Amino acid sequence: MSGNGDAAATAEENSSKMRVIRVGTRKSQLARIQTDSVVATLKALYPGLQFEIIAMSTTGDKILDTALSKIGEKSLFTKELEHALERNEVDLVVHSLKDLPTVLPPGFTIGAICKRESPYDAVVFHPKFVGKTLETLPEKSVVGTSSLRRAAQLQRKFPHLEFKSIRGNLNTRLRKLDELQEFSAIILAAAGLQRMGWQNRVGQILHPEECMYAVGQGALGVEVRAKDQDILDLVGVLHDPETLLRCIAERAFLRHLEGGCSVPVAVHTAMKDGQLYLTGGVWSLNGADSMQETMQTTIHVPAQHEDGPEDDPQLVGITARNIPRQAQLAAESLGISLATLLLNKGAKNILDVARQLNDAH
Repeated sequence: MSGNGDAAATAEENSSKMRVIRVGTRKSQLARIQTDSVVATLKALYPGLQFEIIAMSTTGDKILDTALSKIGEKSLFTKELEHALERNEVDLVVHSLKDLPTVLPPGFTIGAICKRESPYDAVVFHPKFVGKTLETLPEKSVVGTSSLRRAAQLQRKFPHLEFKSIRGNLNTRLRKLDELQEFSAIILAAAGLQRMGWQNRVGQILHPEECMYAVGQGALGVEVRAKDQDILDLVGVLHDPETLLRCIAERAFLRHLEGGCSVPVAVHTAMKDGQLYLTGGVWSLNGADSMQETMQTTIHVPAQHEDGPEDDPQLVGITARNIPRQAQLAAESLGISLATLLLNKGAKNILDVARQLNDAH
């Protein structure tokens, strides 16, 4: 009889010693929702582990009176979270992938890229303009966006509108739209509105011919310490192969162009019948000059996973040992080839001028 009692006591002891995985996140409501969704998936996969969420503010959350492109800091929404990773205060961090620079600080890697939601941009209209589209808004209507990429493309497409910077988290921006009479509409990522449960506010979805999206938009990235093999194995199961390959191509394109949030660069990717298609473009700040090209590559997924020795498994900051290396290299190569093509056609000049103008304002 005492044997059963001992077993129960041991089980209880073990459960109280259950390993705790600490997950870092930004404090905004959207960041918490995104982190909760990743943690829920991990809990289902690993019922024997406990997860603790630690929320913190980042530089990008604190500086709200300046356009993102002017702050000139690549890791606006990630630096504080990376410090916590470095100091072992958290084991992994959930980010919007588009916030993660294409070159990560040494010692960090993206250990998982989750299945992408809609990568498109959405238009939310002021209540008095519900039912309109950007095309049918009155002349000189002011549209709010914090993104040079959106403003450049949309100015070119809708010259009758004016574009003005709007900052703050989703809740703040919607409040500014509804309560101030300053904006007729604002542009936000469709995925964020979806995750917040605010689909009913979407008045228009912008398709690639109107506005191509940001690199990595709509996908979540899980950042970890590059040498923490335990945690890399733990989160690696979250990789969505198609999203991963599309995002490797997009990030390689942006990295090779040396773009960031201070210049208008946008992409569109698709996987179809073993082909990966990448369209990429660069714009001048006012959208007057632009350059756009599309390329494709065959993604060969071997029947058997051939894993050779690798010195550095990272590609554009991403580690994915459970996805065929050959496919990852083909995606990276596609991004680099497209960037090279645009640079050879004069994209560097457009980007340099955009960067200088942005710095001067």
